[in-house]
Amino acid sequence: MAANDTTPLFESRADIHVNATPDDVYAVVSDLPRCGEWSSECTGGSWVDGTPATVGAVFRGENLRTDDVVSWAPVVRGTWRTESEIIAAEPGRAIRWAVRDSTGRAQDSVWSYEIEPADGGSLLVHHFRMGTPTEGIGKITAGMSPAEYRRFVTEWGEKVAADLRETLSRVRTVIEKSV
Repeated sequence: MAANDTTPLFESRADIHVNATPDDVYAVVSDLPRCGEWSSECTGGSWVDGTPATVGAVFRGENLRTDDVVSWAPVVRGTWRTESEIIAAEPGRAIRWAVRDSTGRAQDSVWSYEIEPADGGSLLVHHFRMGTPTEGIGKITAGMSPAEYRRFVTEWGEKVAADLRETLSRVRTVIEKSV
């Protein structure tokens, strides 16, 4: 990526219709410790600072990645933790969180759920954007040749896109069973 390039390293979004009100959808997706019920990697976690699901609150996620995920690349395998800071919380509309680095600084890696009324229910959008490489991606790609780097970015982007779709399908089931 060129120094003046503003194209994000990764950006993906997926959406799904949910038979529930925006407030009901938000109540579920903003309860991040429950994410293990629907996420393909996050197995749950806990709020570690601030008022849960409000701007500035910090969530520590427990994650699990299998060996077959972009298997050739040196990504973290097994269990690991992340910390994320809520950067936007609008009940019934949106929640966004930025992954923090090892010093606790929010990185240019933002996940979100956005909700709007649609067809007697809600349109739920799951979005991920990483503008510049995070501390973790920097470690993974250090030492890769330009061709390996391009391959990694392509394959990781495809993995994230598939994860977003799978997560939305699972979370819709959780929401619709609870209303």
